Amino acid sequence: MENHIVRTRRSAEEFPRGEHLAWKIAEVAVDPVAVPGDVEEMIVNRIIDNAAVAAASVLRRPVSTARAQALAHPAEPGATVFGVGDTVSPEWAAWANGVAVRELDFHDTFLAAEYSHPGDNIPSILAVAQHKGLGGADLIRGIATGYEIQVDLVRGICLHEHKIDHVAHLGPSAAAGIGTLLGLDAETIYQAVGQALHTTTATRQSRKGEISSWKAFAPAFAGKMAVEAVDRAMRGEGAPSPIWEGEDGVIAWLLGGPEKEYTVPLPAAGEEKRAILDTYTKEHSAEYQSQAPIDLARRMRDRIGDPSQVESIVLHTSHHTHVVIGTGSNDPQKFDPKASRETLDHSVMYIFAVALEDGGWHHEDSYAPERAARPSTVELWNKISTVEDPEWTRRYHSQDPNEKAFGCRAEVTLKDGTVIADELAIADAHPLGDRPFAREQYENKFRVLAEGIVDDAEQDRFLEAARNAADLAPGELGRLGFVLSDDVLARAPQIPGGIF
Repeated sequence: MENHIVRTRRSAEEFPRGEHLAWKIAEVAVDPVAVPGDVEEMIVNRIIDNAAVAAASVLRRPVSTARAQALAHPAEPGATVFGVGDTVSPEWAAWANGVAVRELDFHDTFLAAEYSHPGDNIPSILAVAQHKGLGGADLIRGIATGYEIQVDLVRGICLHEHKIDHVAHLGPSAAAGIGTLLGLDAETIYQAVGQALHTTTATRQSRKGEISSWKAFAPAFAGKMAVEAVDRAMRGEGAPSPIWEGEDGVIAWLLGGPEKEYTVPLPAAGEEKRAILDTYTKEHSAEYQSQAPIDLARRMRDRIGDPSQVESIVLHTSHHTHVVIGTGSNDPQKFDPKASRETLDHSVMYIFAVALEDGGWHHEDSYAPERAARPSTVELWNKISTVEDPEWTRRYHSQDPNEKAFGCRAEVTLKDGTVIADELAIADAHPLGDRPFAREQYENKFRVLAEGIVDDAEQDRFLEAARNAADLAPGELGRLGFVLSDDVLARAPQIPGGIF
């Protein structure tokens, strides 16, 4: 990897295009290096993972809304939309499928200086590949680039410190991935990356206070904008530049300011794009920092016994967990039994309480309004707090994968004064966890989440296509989706008409 120092440059300063971060990203995207076998294997796993969570969310209202919008934009050859057999314009397929993948907060994650869900790259890259009649090898190369660029931006540039939403790294990575997919030149990708960043930078209010369905729409919007940015760039339209380093650019006014330097690692010429191997998926449908606490609550349950005998629970954890999903957020909504699913998903206090009572987590039942309002849960929930522990913060930011951790230490005080403590650094499903996910677990996740939604024959067909994704011929990528029966689709909410 080569480290690139990124900082604001004065307009009068000599700053050749070849030194712009967007150009460096474009150079990675055009590098013809082969995709290694283990990377290809993991890309297939994540195609399956995305389809799994899309199956679980396909009948939910936000996903139904996005699908209805997409279906108003039919196209030939077009791209497929989860749940239906129709093809639509690729940017709208990226939109609809992006919402389906993100709605339940249940797919892959990477956390470093920033946080991300790199699987959000797949819907837009796949949609363009389908529309352009490309094959599996092209798709695999494009996805490898999308993951690489997003992970590398996340390693180097913190957004949340300045209240910028993490999808600001997704627009550029998806544009770069589409550029690789289509075999575009560096100039075109450079312009597309700049446009994608410019149009997808927004505040983190989507993840603060009363969290709405926009949390699922935000990455889908970034994917849609990436498709449109590439289209414009291919037609010769340019972007504001230098987009990150300009005197009125992203760093100067939205991030660390004119004096701030960031270090972004990118593969050197000829170096394999292996970033996807540093990412990890979720066993539980909850914010990633909740994965280990759920497993920890499950492990501590027998030792604690009757939850009604708990006096207090303190979760010692990282700064990020404390201030984003813990009591350090100072969000009263995180203790509100009537809060939205999206808000409950960002309350580790609620999640730990339910996991402790139930001994596990369910992507629907654990968020049900009647579950959140259960008196015993509300009582336990309000006894839980978080505190930042510098050691957990240090491990959260560690670059050593054997030390990096997103867990916590739980100290449970019972009413009789007994203190029960335990800790878990990484989730069981993490590559270094007790039960790391491999192909078998990804396919099982798909089967479990598709049960009662996607019929068995369609599940079999999809999994067979996904296993052989790299070998799919040009024009066959439409097989990497699933279609629901009319009876199942009829269970989706009726969406009011809009403009389209």
